Amino acid sequence: MPRQAATKPCILLIEDDTDMRELVAGHLEHGGFRVECADDGIKGQALAMQANPDLILLDLMLPKVDGITLCQRLRRDERSAGIPILMITALGGTKDKVSGFNSGADDYLTKPFDLEELLARVKALLRRSDRASLATKPGEIFSFGPLTLVRERFEAIWFDTAVRLTHLEFELLHCLLQRHGQTVAPPLILKEVWGYEPDDDIETIRVHVRHLRTKLEPDPRKPRFIKTVYGAGYCLELPAGTHLEQAGAQQAR
Repeated sequence: MPRQAATKPCILLIEDDTDMRELVAGHLEHGGFRVECADDGIKGQALAMQANPDLILLDLMLPKVDGITLCQRLRRDERSAGIPILMITALGGTKDKVSGFNSGADDYLTKPFDLEELLARVKALLRRSDRASLATKPGEIFSFGPLTLVRERFEAIWFDTAVRLTHLEFELLHCLLQRHGQTVAPPLILKEVWGYEPDDDIETIRVHVRHLRTKLEPDPRKPRFIKTVYGAGYCLELPAGTHLEQAGAQQAR
């Protein structure tokens, strides 16, 4: 009996520009994906619930419901909260990227972009979203001091309190945990967490570090555990032994 072909991953493309939509959809289909399309925010949200895509490509400037609002809605809905979202837009300023990441986007690509780069970003996001189902790599650290990571639920046990994380926050924290006490350079974080060769823009990392600090630090403005090493990267410093008891008492205040 012949083996049944594997189901192609489904990409939902929400883009109002007809030429751009046809160009991107054609390239993705040629790359081995099944593509569903919507040309405004309302249709896009409805199709996200109906098609249950593996990834959403979301334009920022959309009619009826803009990309930022739609991204927030998708993240609030349990049915779509875990779907990777790659935002594509002509707005490439730092504030625009921060707004995109703050709304829940996993990655951000500025128009005009190379179609091969888009395909690489899509594949990287899909690989990362599949990590929860993969076996643990030998030597991986998931617990040290007050921190335990629970990959099955994308959750951190932090000083005995469960903290829900997004997929990206989990992967970023896991990346730092593997090297706790060491400074981790932005290019390595981008490659390991986002899965593609880095560029010079580290705003992507800054936004997600800031989100982690709001969840883990007693005072995010004066971080004690996730530290910035200016000009070098980020360092996760976790207490142990007697220092752990002292930190736990301070955390409980």
